[in-house]
Amino acid sequence: MRWQVRVQAKIGTLELDVELDGGREPLLLVGPNGAGKTTLLRIVAGAYPPLAGRIQLGERVLFDARERVDLPPEERRVGYVPQGYGLFPHLSVLDNVSFGLASRAHFEPPRVRRDKALRLLGELGSAGLAERFPRELSGGEKQRVALARALILEPDVLLLDEPLSALDSASRRTMRSFLAAHLAERERPALVVSHDLKDVIALGGQVAVLENGRIVQRGTARELARAPQTAFIAELFQRPDELTAPGEHDKA
Repeated sequence: MRWQVRVQAKIGTLELDVELDGGREPLLLVGPNGAGKTTLLRIVAGAYPPLAGRIQLGERVLFDARERVDLPPEERRVGYVPQGYGLFPHLSVLDNVSFGLASRAHFEPPRVRRDKALRLLGELGSAGLAERFPRELSGGEKQRVALARALILEPDVLLLDEPLSALDSASRRTMRSFLAAHLAERERPALVVSHDLKDVIALGGQVAVLENGRIVQRGTARELARAPQTAFIAELFQRPDELTAPGEHDKA
């Protein structure tokens, strides 16, 4: 599935002017704090309305300022995992994960919802959390639950904002492998924000660098490392020993 994002927006003091497109490979979005990475994800998810532009997934248009198309978030078929997890504090982990399957757009019977949620939690190594509540979870556990809640809807595209940042080293390696395999197997487009070079390398795909609301360079990690066009990119890729194949990181 091809996708494209062409948006202009002004959120507070941030002026965003971004053109991005991609296919089934994940696109890793990196950049300094305040560059607009999270804002861009929220615009695609439907939380912020851009001033101008167009957002399209395959043949589906999610937003078009000129044609006055602006689908509500629940109709965009987007799986969004925010940095703050976005879990419902009054629901158990199982009910959080299966929540979307009770909506009109994705309705499944209660038994099916439960089975799907338990199976996905098991794939993420979190089946034992099913009856617990968000307040009883660590940051890493919350992140895995939030990821399961996004994946269970089989979205057209995944928007992941620092999806591995709260995990310890061992869990991070496991989740890198799971995410990389999941994205490759399902051939599902993903826009992933990360500040960790190992995550960027492990998940593969292209890297887009966002600075001051604009894409300043795009390419593979090796291409950016060889010819960085800004000081931020040069600093990010200053350790060439980290530019190894994804499998090598999983063994580290």
